[in-house]
Amino acid sequence: MIKKYLHTRFRVSDIEQSIRFYRDILGMKVLEQKTSPRGSTLVFLRFPNTDCELELCSFPNSGKVEVPEDLVHLAFEVENLDNCIFKLNHARVPITEGPIETSNGTRFIFTEDPDKYEIELMQCPHN
Repeated sequence: MIKKYLHTRFRVSDIEQSIRFYRDILGMKVLEQKTSPRGSTLVFLRFPNTDCELELCSFPNSGKVEVPEDLVHLAFEVENLDNCIFKLNHARVPITEGPIETSNGTRFIFTEDPDKYEIELMQCPHN
């Protein structure tokens, strides 16, 4: 039935702040920004090395964005976790968990975007 995964939508409080996080901190590419027929601001960003996207949606009339803890997270493989930690610290983006190393050598941390959507950054051992 499903042919292909396309995108996930996150509703955000401050579209510009969210764009800066996903573009400048995580390195995603902004593909398109537009206004929907109902007045939402929509921004599509490309996940690295995929054809899948994250759609950010700002619609202030729908109320405050409140993301419950452990509701959802995005997970990304990274080349060098230490470089990510340095970049997050330099940008004053908090690391909420980790770094943790698993028994197979995978290392990971969790951080959060401006609306507290969890982001997992994972460095897998070289095979």
